[in-house]
Amino acid sequence: MVTYAFWLFSGVAIVSAFLCITRRSPVASALWLVNTFFSIAGLFVILDAHFLAAVQVLVYAGAIMVLFLFVIMLLNLGRPGPGDMKGWWGRGVAGVAGLVLVGELLVLRLAVLPAVLVLPAGTVANTVREQGAIQAVAMPLFQAYLVPFEIASLMLLAAIVGAVVLAKRRI
Repeated sequence: MVTYAFWLFSGVAIVSAFLCITRRSPVASALWLVNTFFSIAGLFVILDAHFLAAVQVLVYAGAIMVLFLFVIMLLNLGRPGPGDMKGWWGRGVAGVAGLVLVGELLVLRLAVLPAVLVLPAGTVANTVREQGAIQAVAMPLFQAYLVPFEIASLMLLAAIVGAVVLAKRRI
């Protein structure tokens, strides 16, 4: 039963993510992204990471999507305008950049992740049982992954500043 639920949630997440990036309407794209977040939360529940599933729904599907929709409404992106990519040159650069990103993901998946993610069976469940769910998430986040966590916060700050700059330019 767990295997079928995994395939259901992962399939819905993949289809929703694809629909998110292919919609022309930014509001429809944001709603498909919310659907992707809920599917990922379902995958966390299957992995017995109930705390992460709750955080996924509360933080991403709740707060971050409200911020995205606020920025969409602030920028008034309802009507289509001229695109940033001009001609075949812009599309070619975007295609090459996309292929490079797919290649990096394949290298990460095939070469790096199998060596990094080798955990004995029951390690996560034992850690949660011994330390509690919050400490089991917080300790690696603020010790081993502190720099990526801070980089993500700086990227979010840059996105907010960029949205404000774009909104100010139109007024």
